[in-house]
Amino acid sequence: MASRLTTAASVCFGKHGSPSLRTRCHGSASNPLHKFISYPTVAGLRYPIRAIHGATAEAVAPKKAGEEKSYQDWKIKMLYDGECPLCMREVNMLRERNKQYGAIKFVDISSDDYSPEENQGLDYKTVMGRIHAIQSDGTVVTDVEAFRRLYEEVGLGWVYAITKYKPIATIADAVYGVWAKYRLQITGRPPLEEVLELRKKNKVEVCSDSKTCKM
Repeated sequence: MASRLTTAASVCFGKHGSPSLRTRCHGSASNPLHKFISYPTVAGLRYPIRAIHGATAEAVAPKKAGEEKSYQDWKIKMLYDGECPLCMREVNMLRERNKQYGAIKFVDISSDDYSPEENQGLDYKTVMGRIHAIQSDGTVVTDVEAFRRLYEEVGLGWVYAITKYKPIATIADAVYGVWAKYRLQITGRPPLEEVLELRKKNKVEVCSDSKTCKM
């Protein structure tokens, strides 16, 4: 690098480095990015002033540590009831684990924006009856199998691994079926029929100010 600067300097200031020259250079063959500019000699100074101009590049901001992975490449979609307090404990645990994997897309069926069309045609009443999950290929899984596949995607497959065997799976689904049937009462909520009626009423009120309604 020093030799290149020396060569460029000799070109700009002359063979003998005379400070009286007023040569202006805009680069050298070896490195066109550097520009050497000579200015008139100032009395009392031994050498002229030189300015070196180099190309600059914009810095690229590094990705923040701990940034959650994008859910665009989700492997399974979890349809959950955001108004179920016990359900939300499990959802929050899975969501926290999912920060490392980005494999689960969470869809709150209690939201006014829930769309059956975007979820394999599964309407609110159907998904309120039991747990549903949708794989990226469109396959719908329910009951304990849904839990097993969700847990597998966040590194907790061992929790439900035993339910892969049919006798155990049958018993597990039966137990879950009882929970699903009475979960509204257990969590202090009104029966499903009342929940559906209230949701329908709220939808009518919202639709009165909107052209698009989703049930």
